[in-house]
Amino acid sequence: MATSTFSLNHHHRYLIPRQHGVSWNSRNCVPKRFFASGLTSRIKASSAVAVEPELRPPAQDATEAELFACPICYEPLMRKGPSGFNVPAIYRSGFKCRKCDKSFSSKNIYLDLTVTSGTKEYSESKPTRTELFRSPVVSFLYERGWRQAFSRSGFPGPDEEFKMAQEYFKVAEGGVLVDVSCGSGLFSRKFAKCGAYSRVVALDFSENMLRQCYDFIQNDESIISSNLALVRADVSRLPFFSGSIDAVHAGAALHCWPSPSNAIAEINRILRSGGVFVGTTFLRVNPSAPTIFRALEQSATRTYSYFTQEEIEDLVTTCGLVNYTSKVQGSFIMFSAQKR
Repeated sequence: MATSTFSLNHHHRYLIPRQHGVSWNSRNCVPKRFFASGLTSRIKASSAVAVEPELRPPAQDATEAELFACPICYEPLMRKGPSGFNVPAIYRSGFKCRKCDKSFSSKNIYLDLTVTSGTKEYSESKPTRTELFRSPVVSFLYERGWRQAFSRSGFPGPDEEFKMAQEYFKVAEGGVLVDVSCGSGLFSRKFAKCGAYSRVVALDFSENMLRQCYDFIQNDESIISSNLALVRADVSRLPFFSGSIDAVHAGAALHCWPSPSNAIAEINRILRSGGVFVGTTFLRVNPSAPTIFRALEQSATRTYSYFTQEEIEDLVTTCGLVNYTSKVQGSFIMFSAQKR
C-alpha cells in the first residue's frame, strides 16, 4: 500500500476543473482541453489558433482527484498513486487537500476521508447507535442473520429492495451513485455489479463494516475490478463537491444517524439538480398500536431514532428535496426525493 508523499514544487501542475472537458492551470489560468489520445492542447489568446501538444502527467504524479473533496473545506483533493477508479487503485493512492494541506490515506482497504483522519491522540465519543456498528462482532453478523431479521418488520428482503430502489434510480443511470451508511456493502455490491452506474462509492463510518465489505468482494473479480471505491466518511460531512453526485442510497440507515437533518441536508448539497435520494428505515409504531408494541418501541428508541411517515416527509422536504414519494409495508418504508 502506498502512502501519500507529495512534492509541492514547480514541477507539478495542479488542475482545477471549471467546466466539462476543460481544466485550468492554476499558475497562469490558461485553459487546457484533454483529448482521448492522451494529449492536451493549450489555447492561446491570439487571432490565430495555436496548438501545442503536451503529454498527460504520468500516473504516479500528483493529479487532481476526479470525485473526492476535502471533508473540511470541500476543496479538490490531489491524488498520487495508480490511476483508475476501483478498490485496489484507490486504496493504493494518497490524497491531499490543495487548500488546507491535510493528507488522507488508505487503511489497507478503504480510503479514510473523515475530518479526524490521521489523528493519533484525539478521539470523539459517538452515540451508542454509531458505536454499535463499529463493533467487529456486529459487522460480522450483519449479513449473517442481523439483516435477515428485518423481514419481521416488513422489509421485503435485499433483492426486492434493490429492485425497488433501481426503479427510482432509472434517471441516474450512467452517473455516480453513493451508498451512504453502506454497512457491509450489501447494496453497494449489487449497485456495482449491475453495471448501471459509472462509479459507485460504498461509504460508511464503521471501519469494521468496510472491512467486511472488502471480505465479501475480494474474491469476486467482477466487483473488485469494477468502478467501486470503499470510503470511510461521516454522513454529516460528505467528502464530495456540491452538485457532483447523481444518486444517493441509504438502506436501513436514517434511524441510526446522530442527526438525520444534518445528514439529509448534506445529501441535498452533494446531489446534482435532478439527482435522486432513496432511503429505507423503520417507521415508528402508530399511537393506536397495541400496548406491547408501543412498549417495545419505547425501549428501542433509547438507541435509535424512529419517525412516522409524516415526519420523514417533512424532514426530507424541509431540507430542500422535492418530488417526495414513499412505499410502506408494515414498519418498513422506502422513500425517495429529488434535488431541485
